[in-house]
Amino acid sequence: MSIKNVHHVCIQTECYKESLEFYTKILGFEIVKETKNFHNREYNTWIKLGDFMIELQTNKLGDKLNNWNSLNAGIVHMCFMSCDVKEEYLRIKGMGYNNFKNKNGEDVYKVEDGYLFKVKAPEGTEIEIRDLQI
Repeated sequence: MSIKNVHHVCIQTECYKESLEFYTKILGFEIVKETKNFHNREYNTWIKLGDFMIELQTNKLGDKLNNWNSLNAGIVHMCFMSCDVKEEYLRIKGMGYNNFKNKNGEDVYKVEDGYLFKVKAPEGTEIEIRDLQI
């Protein structure tokens, strides 16, 4: 097989500035390349965390995007590993970001032998942060 690894996922957003700030300031991605007026889009931007990249782009001019829904087929969330989930949760919350997915009254909860939490990006992408390798 010639496939080597995951290169990127593409996320469309109608709230570009807020999404870019979330991924760079909250999650620590760095901007690799930001292109204005890209194929009928206001922005197409490549951001990177380690070897993983996101292509963050605005909707095509005149198009209205559908809201994210956990009942959509396909990718439901992205997951990032953390050495200390509770510390990472407190770091994000301490930055004033509060759009967490609550489960049974808890933002951080135990799953199998580890912990995780889910935070929603401004455009609606669900991000899971966990500490247990599968």
